[in-house]
Amino acid sequence: MTTAPVSPLSLPRFPRDFLWGVSTSAAQTEGAVAEDGRGRSVWDVFAAEAGRIKDGSDARVATDHYHRYREDVGLLKELGAGAYRFSVAWPRVVPDGDGPVNAAGLDFYDRLVDALLAAGIAPVPTLFHWDTPQALEERGGWLVRETAERFAAYADVVAERLGDRVEHWITLNEPAEVTLLGYGLGQHAPGRQLLFEALPAAHHQLLGHGLAVQALRAHGATNIGIANSHGPTWRASASEADTEAADLYDLLLNRLFAEPVLLGRYPDEELAALLPGPVAEDLKVISQPLDRYGINYYQPTRVGAPGADGAGAADFGGIRLPPELPFAPREIEGYPRTDFGWPVVPQALTELLVTFRERYGDRLPPVVITENGCSYEGIEDGERIAFLDGHLRALHAAMESGVDVRGYFVWSLTDNFEWAEGYARRFGLVHVDYATLARTPKASYHWLRDVLREQARR
Repeated sequence: MTTAPVSPLSLPRFPRDFLWGVSTSAAQTEGAVAEDGRGRSVWDVFAAEAGRIKDGSDARVATDHYHRYREDVGLLKELGAGAYRFSVAWPRVVPDGDGPVNAAGLDFYDRLVDALLAAGIAPVPTLFHWDTPQALEERGGWLVRETAERFAAYADVVAERLGDRVEHWITLNEPAEVTLLGYGLGQHAPGRQLLFEALPAAHHQLLGHGLAVQALRAHGATNIGIANSHGPTWRASASEADTEAADLYDLLLNRLFAEPVLLGRYPDEELAALLPGPVAEDLKVISQPLDRYGINYYQPTRVGAPGADGAGAADFGGIRLPPELPFAPREIEGYPRTDFGWPVVPQALTELLVTFRERYGDRLPPVVITENGCSYEGIEDGERIAFLDGHLRALHAAMESGVDVRGYFVWSLTDNFEWAEGYARRFGLVHVDYATLARTPKASYHWLRDVLREQARR
């Protein structure tokens, strides 16, 4: 991938009402984990266990967005962002997951929403971005139905407070990663290693999504979506074994989380039989119509059967999958890589979106790319510019092919706490000095600012 300067003038024109945004999450940026009545989250507990975070860090301070949000809103305004996707920290609002509401927590999001609106930026809150209250986890977490019910009650509280000013809502972020990495492999919080016995966590998150949609609708919300992670699955070869392995991986990482929401059914009857019921009744709740379908895209995955030559040579987002799984990622060769080791394949975004349109037809709402970004070091981050330029062109190609895409959010505004990687990976448009917390816009920030200005002039 070239790192030569890419002119913002050369990008194709996007619709004038296209929503340009930037995304973050509370657990990765806010810090202030012991302030103003916030309860403990699963990530607070997970990071405190030795060896869980690769650099031994935690998110007690993170980027200190809780105290520096006005500075960050200023960066968004200067960037020209039309929207800011942030998450509401469940344990900051309802410290134990249920029970008393923490007024100070809601006050913070009041201030943030008001600051965004004053800057002309649409607030786009995500209700759950992985920070389950620890008190709920100790009662079973997403493995039990109660957590979905508690999530709906929390959604009602947030909508009651912010619904008069917030137009765009997202219920869940990446339930696939919570299921696989948090409950299946134990590489993310809460650190359980249940493999396929983690499937109830998928169902209960989706049920929580459906119940939260009901709560938001009750408060008059008319623009609701979910943010699911998706990417094309490429089979390692045309062999029957590799094809079956790739199909299973695609089912578990893509279709398992899209089809209950979009089609009102699980993609496999045998899999559905493993889920806690009443599944048929729950699917009616899960599949309520959405106004937007959010897709987080980072990379495709090449998959083959386990035990074959090269099996297990690659990883899933920096995390190796155990050999007992019935599929194994393989290296994707011939493409540049981010500092995370992820292949940079912009055209796979076009492939993904066209596949979704063909697979789901009129059941697919208008799409928003709710996350797309890359990890690179340095302030003069030409690689990130090339990444964003390539993916915006790929997105435009999908739109020209007939996919209804309404918005694009870059991950992320600032460098932040990158989950199990700690602070070793930098996804931000803005560099953060973790010793001083000083913010320095990178070359990619200035490039995107110029892109947005040019798009606004057309």
